[in-house]
Amino acid sequence: MIKLNGIDSTGYYNLYKTATIYIMSLLYIIVGIKHFTDPNFFIYIIPDYINWKYEAVYISGFVEVILGLLLIFKKSRKLASYGLILLLIAVFPANVYLYESEIAQQSLNISKNQALIRMPFQIPLILIAFWHSKEKHSKKISISSAILFIPTIIYFTTL
Repeated sequence: MIKLNGIDSTGYYNLYKTATIYIMSLLYIIVGIKHFTDPNFFIYIIPDYINWKYEAVYISGFVEVILGLLLIFKKSRKLASYGLILLLIAVFPANVYLYESEIAQQSLNISKNQALIRMPFQIPLILIAFWHSKEKHSKKISISSAILFIPTIIYFTTL
């Protein structure tokens, strides 16, 4: 065990994980609010088979804000984490549609290749949400989530 400034490596890991929880919470809340302040940003990436596009945008935004808030608190973190996993799975068809639709790509001003690169990032987001669901996970989950957090956040903050 490594000690630095009187804090062992477990303490730094716990601080890092807590920081990732608050960062993800904030990002989910911000993106959820954007569903209400700029719904058209999301409208173009909703697949054609969904008829009530604005309703889908508002509902998913509301859920994202609520889950982002619930992620902050230890008592509701597990519920929020699993809810976020379900939400990320539920909105994945929008990423597929973004890849398939030139109109959707133009609406977000991205290329087909950029849309393709965006799709696999749902996996680390799901893994990070799972990591946040409990205080302790296996070393594989903990290390991979901790490492994947940084490039995932960098990628999404540059969109």
